[in-house]
Amino acid sequence: MNGEDSPNGVPDDLKAPLLPIQEITVNDSDCSSFMSLFTPKSFFIILGPLLCTLTCLIVKLDGPVTSRNMLAVLAWMFSWWITEAVPMPITSMSPLFLFPIFGISSADEVAQSYMDDVISLVLGSFILALAVEHYNIHRRLALNITLLFCGDPLNPPLLLLGICATTFFVSMWMHNVTTALMMMPVATGILQRLPAAGPGQSPHVNRFCRAVVLGVTYATPVGGISTLTGTGVNLILVGMWKSYFPEADPISFSTWFFFGFPFAVLLFFALWAILCFLYCSRGAGAALSPYLDKSHLRRELQMLGPMTFAEKMVLTVFSFSKSKTQFSKSKHGFQGEQMLIFLWMTRNITDHIPGWGALFNGRAGDGTASVMMATLLFIIPTKKQKGEKLMDWNKCKKLPWNIVLLLGAGFAIAAGVKSSGLADVLSKALGFLEHAPYLAIAPAVCLISSTVTEFTSNNSTTTLVLPILIQVAQTMHVHPLLLMVPGAIGAQFSYLLPTGTPSNVVGFTTGHIEIKDMMKIGAPLKVAGIAVTALLMPSLEEHMSLGQTKEYDTIKIPPSGWHVLYKQGAMHTS
Repeated sequence: MNGEDSPNGVPDDLKAPLLPIQEITVNDSDCSSFMSLFTPKSFFIILGPLLCTLTCLIVKLDGPVTSRNMLAVLAWMFSWWITEAVPMPITSMSPLFLFPIFGISSADEVAQSYMDDVISLVLGSFILALAVEHYNIHRRLALNITLLFCGDPLNPPLLLLGICATTFFVSMWMHNVTTALMMMPVATGILQRLPAAGPGQSPHVNRFCRAVVLGVTYATPVGGISTLTGTGVNLILVGMWKSYFPEADPISFSTWFFFGFPFAVLLFFALWAILCFLYCSRGAGAALSPYLDKSHLRRELQMLGPMTFAEKMVLTVFSFSKSKTQFSKSKHGFQGEQMLIFLWMTRNITDHIPGWGALFNGRAGDGTASVMMATLLFIIPTKKQKGEKLMDWNKCKKLPWNIVLLLGAGFAIAAGVKSSGLADVLSKALGFLEHAPYLAIAPAVCLISSTVTEFTSNNSTTTLVLPILIQVAQTMHVHPLLLMVPGAIGAQFSYLLPTGTPSNVVGFTTGHIEIKDMMKIGAPLKVAGIAVTALLMPSLEEHMSLGQTKEYDTIKIPPSGWHVLYKQGAMHTS
C-alpha cells in the first residue's frame, strides 16, 4: 500500500483485482503445442492399445476367450517394450492391471509373480554384486582378465574371446542369472577404463563396448547348454524322460556332456565370430590401445595393493575357493572360501545323491541361500571402524528395481500364457509335425521352440513342447529323444528380446546395448544354433544308440504330472 486514497476514500490497493488481468491472445505456440502431440513417441504409445483392440476384434483362436485376450495383452506389452514408448519398468508393471481387466488372472495371482524364489535369488545376488562393486573387487578381476587376454599389441578379438570364454566356463557350473550377475560387473569394469558414451566417444570404442556386453549376455546361456545342471531346461528334459520312460536308460551327466559340450563350444565360436564381424572393426586395436596398455594396467593393479579384510570376507561369502588362486605374480591374488556358490551347486545334486536342500524337505530354494548370504554382509564387521559392517542399507540404494520388475513381468506372462489357455492353442499348432520327415522335423522343432521361447520363459516352453513331441515321436516311430532334445535346446535360444532370459535383462539394463543390438546378434545366433542342432543330432543318435525303434511306440503318456517337473526345473534359473 502506498498510503494514498482515491476520492471515494477507498485505498487504490483495495480496488486492485486479486489476480492480474491479462489480455487473452491466441499464439502460434498453442498451435505448436497441439501439434507436438503428433510425434512418433505419441504414436507408439497409442500403438499398444490399438494392437490390443485389433487383436480382440479380428483374431479368432480355437480356445477360450481368455487365450485371445492374452494374445492381445502380449501385442500391447511387446509393442511398448520394442518401441520403448513408455519406460520399460512401467511396461513391466502393466500385467498388474491388464491381466485382471482382461480376465486372465486375479490381481493377487499376478502380484505373486513379482516375488518368488528366482526374484529372491536376483535380489540377494544384486546385494552381493553391489558389495563386490563397492570394494572394487570387480576392478581387480577385470584388470587381471584384461592383462591375460589383451595381447601385445592389443588384440580386441582376443580380449573379447577371453571375456566370453570366462563367462562360458562359469555358466557351465552356475545358474545363468548368477553367472550374468557375477560376470557383468567384471565386463563393465573393463569398459569403465574406456571413454564414456557420448559425442566424443570413438565409434570403434562404442562398438567394442557393445560387443563385450553382448558377449557376456549370450555366452551365459550358451555355456549353460553344456551340462545338465547348467539350466533348468536340461533338468526338465531329464526329468520328463525319466517320468515318461522309467524303464529306459536315464540321461546321465556324462552322456549329456558328451553331446552338450561340443554343441555349446560350436555355438560359442559362432557367437564370437558374429561379434567380431559386426562389432570389432580393423581400427579397434589402435582406438583401444591408449586405455588398455599392459604396463599401465600392471601399475593400476599394484596401486590397488593387497586385499583388505573386507574384500576377503566378501569373496568368502560370494565365490572363491579356499585354495589360493593367483591371478598375477604379485601378492594381489584372490583367496577366500566357497560359500554361496557351494550352496547353489549342492542344494540338489542328483536324484540319488540329495543335497542340503533335503534337510528342509525341499522347501529351501536358491533364493534362500542368496538372501541368507547377503544378510551375512550386514553382520560381518569390516575391521576398519568400530561397528561398521561390510554392507549397510545406504549402499543398497542402487539396487536395480527395474530388473526386478522386468523379471516379474516375464514370470507373469509365462503364468498368464498357461492359465489363459493360450499354451494349449500353441500346442495344437504343432500337430502338423506328425507328417513331416525326420530330417526336416528336427530343425523345424528347434525353430518353433526357439520362436515360442521369445514370448514365454524357457522352462514354460520346454514343458509346453516336450509332451507334444513325445506324441509326435510315437506317430513317426522314432526315438523320442530325437525330437525332445531339439525341442529342449531350441527353448534356450531366446536371444531376440530383453525379456527372453534373466541374462538378457542383466545385459540390457547396463545401458550399453539396445534392442536392435540384441536382434542383430540374436537372429544369426539363433540360425547358427538351429544349424548346429541339425549337424550334431546324428552324433546323438550314434552316441546313445538311438534310431527307429518300436520300443517306445506303446508307452502310454500320463495325462498329468509333467507340471511337477516344471516346478522342479523352475527352481533353476533358465
